[in-house]
Amino acid sequence: MSNRTRLIPITVACPLFLQNLDTSIMATALPSIASSLDVEALHLNLAITSYLLSLAVFLPASGWCADRYGARSVFCAAIGLFSFGSALCGLATSLPQLVLFRVIQGMGGAMMVPVGRLILLRSIAPQEMVAAMVWFTVPGAVGRVAGPLLGGIIVTLVSWRWIFLLNIPFGVLGILMARAFITDTQERIKQRFDIVGFVLLSIGLVGLVSGLDTAGRGLVPGSVTATLTTVGALCVFLYWCYTRRVSSPVIDPGLFRFRAYRTAVAGGMPLRIALGASPFLLPLMLQLGFGLTPLMSGLLTMATAIGSLSVRAMLRASIRRYGFKTILIASTLLTGVFYALYGLFTPNTSHALIFVILLFGGLFNSFAMITLNTLGYSDVPQNRMSQATALSSMAQQFALSLGVAFAAFLVTLTARSHGHGPDALGATDFSPAFIVVGILTWCSLFYFFRLSPDEGAELRGGKRG
Repeated sequence: MSNRTRLIPITVACPLFLQNLDTSIMATALPSIASSLDVEALHLNLAITSYLLSLAVFLPASGWCADRYGARSVFCAAIGLFSFGSALCGLATSLPQLVLFRVIQGMGGAMMVPVGRLILLRSIAPQEMVAAMVWFTVPGAVGRVAGPLLGGIIVTLVSWRWIFLLNIPFGVLGILMARAFITDTQERIKQRFDIVGFVLLSIGLVGLVSGLDTAGRGLVPGSVTATLTTVGALCVFLYWCYTRRVSSPVIDPGLFRFRAYRTAVAGGMPLRIALGASPFLLPLMLQLGFGLTPLMSGLLTMATAIGSLSVRAMLRASIRRYGFKTILIASTLLTGVFYALYGLFTPNTSHALIFVILLFGGLFNSFAMITLNTLGYSDVPQNRMSQATALSSMAQQFALSLGVAFAAFLVTLTARSHGHGPDALGATDFSPAFIVVGILTWCSLFYFFRLSPDEGAELRGGKRG
C-alpha cells in the first residue's frame, strides 16, 4: 500500500473528523451553553438546526464549485470558512449570534465533505480504492467517539467556547495537508449554475424547517410559523414544477424513479429524523433530567459511537449471508425498540445498563444506515451519480435538522402537559419523546418490506433471480 493511498484519504477526511467532532461535542455542551447565554436549553436546537440546514442548502452547489474553480481550491477555502465560523461561534455572546455563526460554519461544512470525497475518487486508482476508503473512514469515526468525552472534559475543566475554538488548529492542519498532498488535475468546466433552481430549493428548505422548528414553542407568533411553512412548501412545489422544464436542474427529482435509491432517500427519512433527534435528546435528559455532569453524560453517550464502530467488523458478512432486505427490516425494528428503551431510563437506572443499551442502540442504527447507504446507489447509472450523491446528502442533512426540531417540539409539548414550561425540564419530560421517535423509526419499514429478497444481489457477489 503506497503512502499516497494513506495520505490523500486521511487529508480529505480531516473535514469529516471536524464535522463529526463538532456535532457530537456540541450535543454534550448544550446545557452549559444555555446557562452561559441565559436561554432555555431547548432553544439551542436552533444552533443545531441552523448548521444542519445550512449544510443542506449549500450542498447542491459543492460539485459545481469544485468543477468550476478546482477541487483543491474549494476544499481549502471550505475548511477555512468552517474554521472562521468556528472562531466566531466561540466568541458568540447571544443565541442569535450563535445561530448566525453556525450558518457560516455550515456553508463551509457543505463544501468540505462532498468535495473531499470527489478528490478521493479522482486521485486514487480503482485497485487501491478499498484500502483508501478504510483510511478515509478512520478520522470521522475517531471524531464521533472522541466528541462526547472531549465535550464533557472541556465543559467541566474550561469553557464551552473551546469546543469551537478547538476546530481552528485542526482546520489549519487540514489546509496545510491539502496543499502538500493534493494536486488539482481535473479540467475545469464552465457550465452555467442553475441559480433559479438553487434559490427556489433553498427558500423551500429554510421555510419548511424554520416553520416546523418554531411550531408550538412560542418562539415567534403562530402567523409567522404558518407563513414560513406555507412559503417553504410552495417553493418546493414550484421547484418540482421547474425541474420538469429544464435540462440540468441543480437537483433532479427524477432520480426517485430508481427503486433502491428511492428507498434509501425517501424510505430512510424516518430513520434519519430519529438519528437527528436522539443525539439532541440524550445529553439534555442525562444532564437536565438526571442531574449528571457533562463529563459523565459524555462518557455514557459515547457508547452509541462505540456501537456504531463495532458494526464494521460484521456488516459485510451479514449482508452477504442474509441480504439487504432482511438486514434492513431487522435492524430498523431493533433500532426502534432501543430508541423506545431510552425513554424508560430513570435517574436511578444503573449507568452500566444505560451504557449497554446505548451501545446496542448505536450498533443497530448503524447497521441500518450503512446498509441503506450501500444499497442506495446500486441502481443509479454512473452518469447520474454526482447528482444522486448531492440529492442524497441534502436529504440526509434536511432529515437530521427535522429530527432536532421534532425532538424539541415533543419535549416542549410534554413539559406543558406536565404543568410546567421547557425552562424547568425533568426526567419524565423526555420519556414520551424517545418512545415517539422509536415508533417513527418503524415508518421506514413500509419501504423496506417492498424491496425484493434479492435486492442489491450484485453488491453481494450474487445475481438477481
